[in-house]
Amino acid sequence: MGGGGRNPTTIKEIFSDFKGRRAGILKALTIDVEEFYWQCDPKKENLCLYGFPNEKWEVNLPSEEVPPEIPEPVLGINFARDGMKEKDWLALVAVHSDSWLHALASFFSSKFGLQKNDRKRLLNMMVELPTVFEVVTEAAKKQKVKKKYSISKHNSNKSKTTSKVVKNCFDICLMLEPSARNSGQVFQDVFRGRRRGFRGGQRG
Repeated sequence: MGGGGRNPTTIKEIFSDFKGRRAGILKALTIDVEEFYWQCDPKKENLCLYGFPNEKWEVNLPSEEVPPEIPEPVLGINFARDGMKEKDWLALVAVHSDSWLHALASFFSSKFGLQKNDRKRLLNMMVELPTVFEVVTEAAKKQKVKKKYSISKHNSNKSKTTSKVVKNCFDICLMLEPSARNSGQVFQDVFRGRRRGFRGGQRG
């Protein structure tokens, strides 16, 4: 499940592999989240989320090779899908994906003999990027804020509409009985009647 091609052997290649796989996983958990969700059917066998160096992703069964050629991602992500909130499930998949990405980078750096300073440099390059978990949970927060803003804006528009109705009702009352401005009583009766009607409409 390496996504094709040879394994990376240098710092530059390992970091490029890390970024490509990371981008693929992020796409699955954000942009393609609906497709990813439906592919993780709990009725299927143990499934894994694979990210590939070419920035593509795939939900599939783990390698049948034991031990596998390279570290495998966590298996069984589909089993937890319906047992928790979607955002929590995605966060769980994200944090396990971070673990897998770092395991792969460590595997390649050890297998191909990167020295201490090179491994330290590689780690520094990787930690400069936000984790998959950070990106996925931040996206969820932004979606929640956007939803709250939309509700707040709707309520604000509703309040403005109500104020406009009250003003229009008052203006209509002024036009109904011009003669009432002299006696005062007719205008008051009309206005009170209109106001009661408006309030009744509000309760309905």
